[in-house]
Amino acid sequence: MVYVKLESDWTDPDGVNHSAGESVDVDAATLAALQAEGVVSEGSGGGKDTTDWAGPGSTTAWAGPGSAGV
Repeated sequence: MVYVKLESDWTDPDGVNHSAGESVDVDAATLAALQAEGVVSEGSGGGKDTTDWAGPGSTTAWAGPGSAGV
């Protein structure tokens, strides 16, 4: 599973609506489909400003495993 930040609204296969900016955990196949649809950006940042993103790939505010706060 991969934790990603949505660039636009998305309804998952279970019918649950997720808003742009929300982070969701998806499998690799779903991630590929979301990238193809432009729902998530590819790579680190995808050319968009991600300074407020504190998840994987963040260089400023990572709050996950290994951070000083964990």
